[in-house]
Amino acid sequence: MKLTTYSKDGSVSCGILTDAGLIDIVSAWDGENPPRSVKEILERGPVYHAQLAELEKSGADLLPLDSVRLLAPIPRPGKILALAGNYTEHIKEGGGKLGLSESPRSTTVPRPFIMPATAVANPGDEIPWPAYSETIDYELELAVVIGRKVKAVPIDQALDVIAGYTMVNDISARTVTFKKSRAERPWDEFYDWLGGKWADGFCPIGPYLLTADEIEDVQNLGMELKVNGEVRQNASTSQMIHTVAQIVSFLSNLMTLEPGDIIATGTPSGVGFPTGNFLKAGDKIEASIEKLGTLANSLGPKPDSFYEPLA
Repeated sequence: MKLTTYSKDGSVSCGILTDAGLIDIVSAWDGENPPRSVKEILERGPVYHAQLAELEKSGADLLPLDSVRLLAPIPRPGKILALAGNYTEHIKEGGGKLGLSESPRSTTVPRPFIMPATAVANPGDEIPWPAYSETIDYELELAVVIGRKVKAVPIDQALDVIAGYTMVNDISARTVTFKKSRAERPWDEFYDWLGGKWADGFCPIGPYLLTADEIEDVQNLGMELKVNGEVRQNASTSQMIHTVAQIVSFLSNLMTLEPGDIIATGTPSGVGFPTGNFLKAGDKIEASIEKLGTLANSLGPKPDSFYEPLA
């Protein structure tokens, strides 16, 4: 089942996306107190999922897709977690700056970081070019959507706490303009890299949440990203260093995971920074993962001036 958040005529609702159109869950719900967001559906638990499956088969009125605008399926996640260096070839293409160029699963652990909810962007959004970087990059990633509250889940049970999957384009500022005139300190490079993940609109998500039962093998999905029609990334989730189950288990030992939390599982090789082939204003980025559709965005205009607090 494809769960969506969408807007129509100025209002926002949740729906089930079908080949023939969109079912509005709120208006088609059989009974009182319908769920009014995808996150609320996840919070209510599996008992409601069966009712949604019946709704999908019910022949409810369909909205034409061209009459609605799809938004990020979880517009305001409680947490957006992401992984650095989860594909060996991506580590290698970056010159090994993250280390562990071979990165066997048995001797390393995931390297997570967190992004603010203000980084979320919708399918089709123009991504604002932040005034603190002149080099903007793309990163196609499979995203996990957590379905229930969990702490310290074992690896062999981790897939059971996943509600579904979607896509993230982890837009990244590769350099920072506030480095100008700065006295260098240890860890500056790391914090500059981390700050490059936090800009408004830097985490497009979508176009829908595909429920986990629709994915037979999450570690065998094709991935592709194009910029202006040119293929830049072409890979498979089979190339992950740490599997989805390992990632969810590891993170749940660091913190409580809650319904609607999103975990981006790392990007494969083919990003722009190894060759300096960064995004340019107006570029169209199309991110695709097998069964998860296509997430398309464009990069907005380059700022006329940049943030240089010490200049």
